[in-house]
Amino acid sequence: MNIEDLETFVGVADAGGVSPAARRLGVSKSIVSRRLFRLEAALGVQLLARTTRGAALTEAGVAFREHAARISAEIELARDTIMPTGDLRGRLRIAMPLSLGPTHFAPVLANMAQRYPRLQLHASYSDRFVDLITEGFDCAIRVGYLQNSNLLAKRIGPVYLKLVASPSYIEAHGAPETPEELIAHQALMQGTEVWKFMDCDKVITIQPQGRFKSDNGIALTAAATAGLGLAYLPDSLICEYLKSGALIPVMTNYPPPPAAAYVVRPPGQHPVRKVQVLTEMLIDHLKQNPCLG
Repeated sequence: MNIEDLETFVGVADAGGVSPAARRLGVSKSIVSRRLFRLEAALGVQLLARTTRGAALTEAGVAFREHAARISAEIELARDTIMPTGDLRGRLRIAMPLSLGPTHFAPVLANMAQRYPRLQLHASYSDRFVDLITEGFDCAIRVGYLQNSNLLAKRIGPVYLKLVASPSYIEAHGAPETPEELIAHQALMQGTEVWKFMDCDKVITIQPQGRFKSDNGIALTAAATAGLGLAYLPDSLICEYLKSGALIPVMTNYPPPPAAAYVVRPPGQHPVRKVQVLTEMLIDHLKQNPCLG
């Protein structure tokens, strides 16, 4: 029985299909199918039922998956143990936000690629929340407040947010002084999110309303400087606009709660060493560059 076949089966079972597993493993769909066929032939049972929507585990597949995942994790741990100190190889797929990724986190990836010449780094930049398992990513960097999920998260640094508006917006519409007054203002939003504010030790949650929406923080910053409404943004995006006076903090008596940047990864018995090393490098980078918060 080939260990690659076991790892491929676990990848397909977790991703729910051959295509996402192939993306994550960095091989063609035909290679994935060949490995699955070889594994099923060696075991003499069908592990996966192919459907138009992907692949579903058979009863035998459900029983075998737990053992295969444990064996694959132990093999990965063994590889890391015997690998020369400081060496990393293989492929690492990372999803990160488009708003901050290229400017704030990409230098860490470049440093990692220089330090580990046998490591393949594939980064995808998008402000949407990617499905790590279905889309075949090893990890993602997420900024803000984490949503409840089955993903494992490691905090890598603080993120501070502000509610801001342009001088022209404040002149035309005034500035809210309490969270309740936000309902009368235009909010620049990513979608249907809520905004949180601190009233001493109490967290106040507001559902803002607005006609301008974007899934990109840079676009929301541009809309705010144009006077289209109030924006709820991280300091790292707006610090230059605050210095120039193009944006002004409002409702400062009710600051947003501290947020954070995280590395999130799919659940598993052992974290992949490549993800561990990336996480440590990001933590060091943010410590040395506190202005990123």
